Amino acid sequence: MRAKSVVHVEWEVFNAILDSENIAEAIEDIKLELVPQGDKVAEKRFNEGVKSASNYILNLLNRRNHRLPENHPNFVVKEA
Repeated sequence: MRAKSVVHVEWEVFNAILDSENIAEAIEDIKLELVPQGDKVAEKRFNEGVKSASNYILNLLNRRNHRLPENHPNFVVKEA
């Protein structure tokens, strides 16, 4: 599908980030750097941080659904 707007491209980029195996691998690499073996507190912080970042990107994605092209499978009509 041809890019119909900047918002359309943003949506596709955010979606690709959330679905990317490369991003998942990078997060695992970051975890190895930030969470010492057996450190439950650091692991909990890391997991909560990843969850928060993921939710932030998902929110950015969802706020654009109504601005996607109408023929896009994820287009939704904005509720008044």
